[in-house]
Amino acid sequence: QVQLVESGGGLVQPGGSLRLSCAASGFTLDYYAIGWFRQAPGKEREFVAAISWSGGNTYIADSVKGRFTISRDNAKNTVYLQMNSLKPEDTAVYYCAARWFTSQSSPVVTGSYNYWGQGTQVTVSS
Repeated sequence: QVQLVESGGGLVQPGGSLRLSCAASGFTLDYYAIGWFRQAPGKEREFVAAISWSGGNTYIADSVKGRFTISRDNAKNTVYLQMNSLKPEDTAVYYCAARWFTSQSSPVVTGSYNYWGQGTQVTVSS
């Protein structure tokens, strides 16, 4: 069964850090680009970051640039989202998604992804 499973979410104080993981089961991520998206209550799902299948290219949303980084370890079949200097407005459910490496669509397009995880909650609050 093809699955993406996010982990690492939780409650953190403003200014704190979290590292989210996106692990694949049932398939290998080697030829998949991975994106992270988030959705806050009452808002649309928005792009956060993406990484190419090789890890050679990364894309970071302006809202998190300089605070979030994305990386991958294909040997562990896992992609990471390191989140630093967290703000209350970063509170959301975070999702990872995978798309075949040949996709020509912009990585911010949710419809271009083939597989999605179930999401992990991140809450930034004092």
